[in-house]
Formats: sequence, C-alpha cells, structure tokens
Amino acid sequence: MHRLILMRHAQAEMSAPSGGGDKARPLAPQGRTEAGAMGRALAERGIKPDLALVSTAARTRQTWDLMHDAFGDVEVRDLAMLYNAGADVIRGLVEGSEEEAGCLMIVAHNPGVHLLAVEYLTESAASPAVLDRLAGGFAPGSAAIFSVDVAGRCAYEGFLTPRTGGA
Repeated sequence: MHRLILMRHAQAEMSAPSGGGDKARPLAPQGRTEAGAMGRALAERGIKPDLALVSTAARTRQTWDLMHDAFGDVEVRDLAMLYNAGADVIRGLVEGSEEEAGCLMIVAHNPGVHLLAVEYLTESAASPAVLDRLAGGFAPGSAAIFSVDVAGRCAYEGFLTPRTGGA
C-alpha cells in the first residue's frame, strides 16, 4: 500500500426512520451533497482507492455510494466490524490490507477514525500545525490522507473537509 484515506461518513440525520436504530440513520441532504463533492475532490487530486472498507451503517454505505462514481473501478467490502470501531480495530484492518491495495480507503465513524488519524500523525512526528488542525476534530465527511512507506509507516499528506475540499 502506498496511500491510506481515513474518512468519516458525511453529515447524517439526527435520528433513524421509525423503528430503526443508530445503524439505520441515513445521510442528511447536506451529507448527500458533501459525499459526492468529497469523492470528486479526492479524484481531482489523483487520490483514488482501489480497495474501500466501509462500515455497514446506512450513513457510511450512503457516503460510499455517493462517492464511488468519482473513482471508477474499486473493490468494496462492507464490514460490520467497522461500525463504531475503535482506532485499534481500524488499524488492524489497515495493517491486514497492506498487501491487497495500492490505495486503501476506510469509510467509518468517529471517534475511531479521528483517533487513528491523530495516532498516525503523532507516530510520524507531524508538525504542530498539522496536529493542531486535527486536534480540533474530524467533521462529518472529512478525509485524512496519508502516504505509506515500504515499512508501513504513515506520513501526513493532507486533510480535506467538505468545507475546504468538497462541497
């Protein structure tokens, strides 16, 4: 793997349709716009996954569905274990996919996505300015991009939000 994209699902509705639990919460209209725009923003920068691991929650699936047309042919795996997964679970999936993908994208939830991004920044001795930028949070629809060296170490490449890079 040479690149990793950690993405939080786009803006979701506050509640699920009648009878649905948290996993059933769909994207809000704003989130639908953000997801498509973030897919285009990543693709315009030449950042296109060849493997996407996506949480099975409705909002993450919808985020991916609205993004994927911008990327072309991508292998997608829906993983129940990504639903509200901690940073350790996400890291394990990243490490387990190192030989499978040139560019891996994870579409999941906070706080796991945010915490793992900060861990990678800390491990790579990212600048204080970069750490400060992510310390402020990981807004819905945001994506942290890392280059990955041959030893599997992640180095900060960029951070896009719907406000700065997409919608």
